[in-house]
Amino acid sequence: QVQLAESGGGLVQAGGSLRLSCAASGIILYTRSMAWYRQAPGKQRELVARIFSSGLTNYADSVKGRFTISRDNGANMVYLQMSSLKAEDTAVYYCTVPMTDYWGQGTRVTVSS
Repeated sequence: QVQLAESGGGLVQAGGSLRLSCAASGIILYTRSMAWYRQAPGKQRELVARIFSSGLTNYADSVKGRFTISRDNGANMVYLQMSSLKAEDTAVYYCTVPMTDYWGQGTRVTVSS
């Protein structure tokens, strides 16, 4: 049974940083692509960042240069380092294995301006 569990969200002032973590069980993350999505109130869920099994990454234009996705193969974890946070980054953040139904429960990030 595959389970994904996000953590690390919270309340932070604009300009601050947070690191989100995604712990996986039942799946070996480094053999798969992984992604972070977010959903802001009243908006559709959107892709934030993705890391491929090769290690290549891509990002939404809105977070390029501010967010970094990474993976710890030994710990079977995926991370999202978020810096220079803006009010518009406020959302629930989810990790997922793309093209599957595997999603975590999400972790809430609130950025105060």
